[in-house]
Amino acid sequence: MKVAFEKALDIFGYPFFKLLRMAHEVHIQNFDEQTVQISDILSVKTGGCSEDCSYCAQSVRNGSKMPKQPMLDLETVLTAACKARKHGASRFCMSASGRCMVSEVEFEKICEMIKSVKDLGMETCVTLGFLTEAQAIKLKKSGLDYYNHNVDTSPEFYGNIVSTRTIDDRIKTIEIVQKAGIHVCSGGIVGIGESNEDRIKMIVLLANLKIPPRCVPINKLVKIPGTHVNDSKPIDDFDFVRMIALARILMPRSYVKIAAGRNTLSETTQALCIFAGANALFSGEKLLTVDNVEQGSDGNLFRKLGIKIEHYD
Repeated sequence: MKVAFEKALDIFGYPFFKLLRMAHEVHIQNFDEQTVQISDILSVKTGGCSEDCSYCAQSVRNGSKMPKQPMLDLETVLTAACKARKHGASRFCMSASGRCMVSEVEFEKICEMIKSVKDLGMETCVTLGFLTEAQAIKLKKSGLDYYNHNVDTSPEFYGNIVSTRTIDDRIKTIEIVQKAGIHVCSGGIVGIGESNEDRIKMIVLLANLKIPPRCVPINKLVKIPGTHVNDSKPIDDFDFVRMIALARILMPRSYVKIAAGRNTLSETTQALCIFAGANALFSGEKLLTVDNVEQGSDGNLFRKLGIKIEHYD
């Protein structure tokens, strides 16, 4: 059944504790309330992207002057994956900048990375921009578990952030990935000038996909000098928790992930997010081009909350 925006808006506006209680009840019906899934991410190819995403340091159209890094070798990637597994990550994500994978040589390298990380006993995730059906099938055969392709924001606000591809382009790639039998990881970014209504519309869009994403990352903007959204107002922490709760209620069987910007959230806010249904986190000290939480901070938080780390079987 399709979710109506008006209904989602009503839920988002519930009294705070009523909303959290409702989200928590949905969560414990579908997941272990004391378990979170941990992922780590590595930029295997950085910078030089032709897209104009206004928040991204890797775009050549922004003024961030991000150094361009060619594709990493397999040994470097596997070393990073082993380190991530040692620290509790069950999924390893690999990101290559660019609109799409135009180099067949680089695409083959990505496939080899996927196979090798799977051999370590980890789930795999990649983000490579747009895909063709043939590429998606090949990624599936290589052992890919998840493909990350965010919708970023609401359809109405999207044009303020990106002009080089449409939100329909993104949805088409999501459908190609799902047709190939790969789980989708798709969410958005908040604090880029959008309103609460835009945030709600983004969650509704994801919930109303033919198959809702298996994982929904919510990224809080990390301002980077040279990008075009540095003057935008940060999202209020209570509104951030409300977004997590709404995502949990509208997508009860999806993992809801606190992604970029978690290092700006207090332990208390993170705890509220987990209570409201967030059950996936990015670990590691770096998320592509921005800092993440300090080493050891997750362990301290998990001990305080009695949280266990989900293991990949």
